[in-house]
Amino acid sequence: MIKPDLTVPIPEHIDAVHFIGIGGSGISGLARMFLAAGIPVSGSDRAESQNTRDLEALGATVHIGHDAANLGDVDTVVYTGAIWPENPEFLAAKERGLAVIHRSQALHHLIGGRRLVSVAGAHGKTTSTGMIVTALAAIGADPSYVNGGVIQQLGASSGVGSDDLFVVEADESDGTFLLYDTSVALITNVDADHLDHYGSHEAFDDAFVRFADEAREAVVISSDDPGARRVTARLAHENVVTFGEAESADVRVVDIDASGPVGFTLVRGVERVSGRLAVPGRHNAINAAGAVAVLLQLGYGLEPAVRAVESFGGTVRRFELHGVERGVSVYDDYAHHPTEVAAALAAARTVVGEGRIIALHQPHTYSRTQLMAGEFARVLEEHADHTVVLDVYGAREDPIPGVTGELVSGAFADPSHVHFVADWQQAADYTASVAREGDYVITLGCGDVYRIIPQVLGSLASAGAAD
Repeated sequence: MIKPDLTVPIPEHIDAVHFIGIGGSGISGLARMFLAAGIPVSGSDRAESQNTRDLEALGATVHIGHDAANLGDVDTVVYTGAIWPENPEFLAAKERGLAVIHRSQALHHLIGGRRLVSVAGAHGKTTSTGMIVTALAAIGADPSYVNGGVIQQLGASSGVGSDDLFVVEADESDGTFLLYDTSVALITNVDADHLDHYGSHEAFDDAFVRFADEAREAVVISSDDPGARRVTARLAHENVVTFGEAESADVRVVDIDASGPVGFTLVRGVERVSGRLAVPGRHNAINAAGAVAVLLQLGYGLEPAVRAVESFGGTVRRFELHGVERGVSVYDDYAHHPTEVAAALAAARTVVGEGRIIALHQPHTYSRTQLMAGEFARVLEEHADHTVVLDVYGAREDPIPGVTGELVSGAFADPSHVHFVADWQQAADYTASVAREGDYVITLGCGDVYRIIPQVLGSLASAGAAD
């Protein structure tokens, strides 16, 4: 992967910009923002997608495949850590002396000097960002925003607003969340991940301490997560607001009802306000508390903040229903860390009723799979009735000898609860053979596992026709 070089100057003016990997969930949102600002946009990706088609419809020039000739007459090139150092467009841009900046620097350029809410954490940040943006819109504000996933009600992962507010999902994976001039920082958790970048748990914590203490107005941070508590104990910031189920939390969640769309009550001092979301899962009640705590710091009252957060309808690839075949519901979720997987499956359990949960898990990156195979196995075995494991989605990494999906399946205590299948059609057929009416099939992973869903639905249909 390419490490971001944040010492590269960010151009004051950008006349035409090219995005390498323009179809990505985060970078496509940035491209939309530049188009909205009237700046010509081009880009490339290895495959066509809905994101690339949408950007073309908005006026971007999109090339399928990477080639130096794709750069055309641009002055700035934006890259992500997901591309290889040998990428021909990246190399050509360097050779031509163009401004070559990381996506975080491109976002910094867009933010300018606006009042910034930055949401960080190993998991929960896309949903929390979506909640804040949706709530602000419901309450009458008009913020600009860049999220890591499409917000259901808004139909986009980014948007340009008329207010001074800007809300972003800030990426801690490579340390670039430290680049922004944040006013209000929300930390959903400090669950150590991305140790390939940080090298140690201590360095990971250090980055969050710096991120929090540099926030100009307030730090909103979990009262429950052990890593967040470690960070909170080290903060020098004058305005630290905690949220969660702990009795000491400044914004406390009580009376959580996760038997369906999740209900809860938030307590701040003597105030108590109950709410109910349109999405399931105990974890979403906690996410809502964090979003409400941010709204309080922006000057809104508890009652209007809770009512506004209730309007959140979810984000794409977060427990998203894709179809029902033979009475089997097929969902997709972006979960790619053991804690996220546990939360997604626990949410599914609250609404599946008498049906079973069949997880279709795609491990993400070789390093994470090597490090966390046992944790994934434990969580999947505990929360799913049966698991189908695919092979590893390598993303930016080169393969590591011996690291495959079998590391996860082999760590199950009961082998009858898991099946490793590298071939996708065979995996879809096997899933269909196991599933029965009332079950939920849930694809899990932040790679391209969602692409198997049409095959699963097709296999379910074929199996039904054969019955």
